[in-house]
Amino acid sequence: MIEEYPEFFSRVPKIVMIDPLAEFLGTFKDGKIKYNYLLVVKAAGHSCPTVAGAYGMTYKALKALYPDSPPIRGDIKVEFKEKLEDGVAGVIANVITNITGATEKSGFKGIGGKFIRHSLMGFGADISSSARFTRVDTGKSVDVFYDHSKVPGNPRQPQLMQKIMQGAASKDEKETFGKLWQERVEKILCEKLDEVITVKEV
Repeated sequence: MIEEYPEFFSRVPKIVMIDPLAEFLGTFKDGKIKYNYLLVVKAAGHSCPTVAGAYGMTYKALKALYPDSPPIRGDIKVEFKEKLEDGVAGVIANVITNITGATEKSGFKGIGGKFIRHSLMGFGADISSSARFTRVDTGKSVDVFYDHSKVPGNPRQPQLMQKIMQGAASKDEKETFGKLWQERVEKILCEKLDEVITVKEV
């Protein structure tokens, strides 16, 4: 089976992590793991402004927390102001979990007190940002703000979506809707990332 997906997926900045657990278990040489947008989309099952924002927030937060070295997977705490059940908090959290390893309760319990991944993610935090990322080793934190409204969708999208939901859209209309949808995601990740995502040190 040949996978077909938008070309811009390959142009989204990649994230390189060092995972001590992966190195310990011989999974990746030196624990080095490279994440890209395609992997995140496969895990999420789709590409949208929410998934794109979660990836972009993680990318920019990790660059700010680790300016001179690769981020350490499993050594990053993530907090959200929303509750897990609110809006798209769960979707965003799943993307961030895939990259950072941080989980609320379901994560790895560790080996001999090391490589623990659970209790590194929290919801309902007293913060004003979209998310707060913290290095466990140094305590350095950054707040990340994401505003995808700065990249509005094509005005044709609502009408096309309505026709698709009603089962009245043609094949061409369905394809056009998908193309327009992904064009917005492309703008967010490949053109406007510094405009839609702001990082501030706490």
